[in-house]
Amino acid sequence: MKKRKWATMLALPLALTTMLAACGDEETETTSGEEKEVLVIGIDDKFAPMGFRDDKNEIVGFDIDYARAAATEMGVEVTFQPIDWKTKESELMSGRIDLIWNGYTITDERKEKVNFTEPYLENSQVVVTLADSDITALADLADKNIGVQALSSALDAFNGNEVSKTVAEVAEFGDNVMALTDLKTKRIDAVVIDEVVANYYNTLEDGTFKILDEHLAPEQYGVGVSKDDEELLTDLQAALDTLNENGKAEEISVKWFGEDKVLD
Repeated sequence: MKKRKWATMLALPLALTTMLAACGDEETETTSGEEKEVLVIGIDDKFAPMGFRDDKNEIVGFDIDYARAAATEMGVEVTFQPIDWKTKESELMSGRIDLIWNGYTITDERKEKVNFTEPYLENSQVVVTLADSDITALADLADKNIGVQALSSALDAFNGNEVSKTVAEVAEFGDNVMALTDLKTKRIDAVVIDEVVANYYNTLEDGTFKILDEHLAPEQYGVGVSKDDEELLTDLQAALDTLNENGKAEEISVKWFGEDKVLD
């Protein structure tokens, strides 16, 4: 892994030990801890249940646990850096972060900018409306106001569907929480969003939302790595493979999804 992209964490040195002998002073011995690399992972901290802040303002989620487990296998530390999701590739290419890891959809366009690990989770883009809405199918979105996260795969999926040509207006939001908030207050009629996120909020706010049966597009999540860091990609993929083999990936999935959803 290229050290130029990594921060360095030094353990605090142990206290100096001085031993006096009757015939005079012996040499002072100093022992310092080993250096340990720190991976900086860029996340959207409002993307539950993949990576988000809990009621204690701590960053938690499936991808957070998954990244920490992979880091343990790699013998490194991790720190999570909330970023503007619209600039995620720029953050990676500039070296300000080492990985994009937070429900990051693999697309052909993104493959031109970053390298991806093998996909680790299936997802799809769905439409969420209020439970009492008269919207029951994609065709019902005609002349409606739609919300979606800016520069997201949800927006790509929506724009790639014929229904996008029939809606009244598309409002782009900085994150999914803002979009769902506007949906609850009826400033918009529906939100296009990742299925894993929709399921989380649908469970959290039981009775508030409904998810249309028709999906816009199937997709897969992967971890984004700089094209300049093949060694990091190799080491990370090996760690993810190990998590599949030793059952740790399944354990994390069951914790957050209630079942094993991680791809082999």
